[in-house]
Amino acid sequence: MTYTLPDLPYDYTALEPHVSKQTLEFHHDKHHAAYVKKYNAAVEGTPMADKPIEEAIKATAGNPDQKGIFNNGAQAWNHTFYWQCMKPNGGGMPTGAIADKIKSDLGGYDKFVEAFKQAGGTQFGSGWAWLVLENGTLKVVKTLNADNPITSNQTPLLTMDVWEHAYYLDYQNQRPSYIDTFINKLINWDFVNQNLAKA
Repeated sequence: MTYTLPDLPYDYTALEPHVSKQTLEFHHDKHHAAYVKKYNAAVEGTPMADKPIEEAIKATAGNPDQKGIFNNGAQAWNHTFYWQCMKPNGGGMPTGAIADKIKSDLGGYDKFVEAFKQAGGTQFGSGWAWLVLENGTLKVVKTLNADNPITSNQTPLLTMDVWEHAYYLDYQNQRPSYIDTFINKLINWDFVNQNLAKA
């Protein structure tokens, strides 16, 4: 079961000026593609080769002997999910079920923004900020490097990549500016609502 690099769900210029064509080309065509290629090579000839990538991620999490499968598999999955978390003319306050859920579980949109900014801004080094569902309740969490909430029985609804390669060409070392832009201009709340409905 070869894992295939998905196409971006929009054109390379669709997120400009917030995320440049150059960033998407490097991030998707180089970084993401490399994770996919290395993952497929790592699982070849192993019991993981016939499993869905989510199962391989869960099965290898925390196993130092299978770090190659986990790191590349989780990064491949994380990026595929991340592209769908953004859209042209996105961001701002959500509508629909996720808006109600954010209000009831997190205390409102402003509280979500505060928590999400903190998660992304305080992740030392590389990693991800997430909005997840855990036992029916929304939580904002952060993960280091390739780590993914599905290994902690959490359902990802939204993620933001805070590895430097996600923003450095456009924002240099200004991670907070990238985070602000992601929240205010890029979040695809339609996708988040779809994930919530499926959960």
